[in-house]
Amino acid sequence: MIKFVFNIVAKLLIKLSSLTGFTYNEINIIVYYFIIPFTWLVLLDVIFQSHILKLAFVVFCFGFYIGCRDFRNYSNWLFNKSVIFLNYFNKLGSNYYASSVWICVTLPLLIYVLLIFIIIKKQTIWMH
Repeated sequence: MIKFVFNIVAKLLIKLSSLTGFTYNEINIIVYYFIIPFTWLVLLDVIFQSHILKLAFVVFCFGFYIGCRDFRNYSNWLFNKSVIFLNYFNKLGSNYYASSVWICVTLPLLIYVLLIFIIIKKQTIWMH
């Protein structure tokens, strides 16, 4: 099941790569270091009835865009660092596929579930 989920996510990232012209590593970094965190900040802003977090992230991304001289090279470096991090869990009996699914799929989904639950809970409290 782990390799099945891993392969689905990898194929999705490969498809996004071919559609956008970015490399697999670039798409991986864009999704996991920019898009997913941004969506979490949007949900947190909904919870806190604010726009501060997402605006701060957009400012950060704009600064990153201006300051990053070679996004492909940076993505390769950060992707390799991410692989090293995921392989660290091999010492605990895991493997790259399992660590990838747990940390890059399951954990983000749990965070989405938690944030959406808080939003729904907060809205039901306001209704009563």
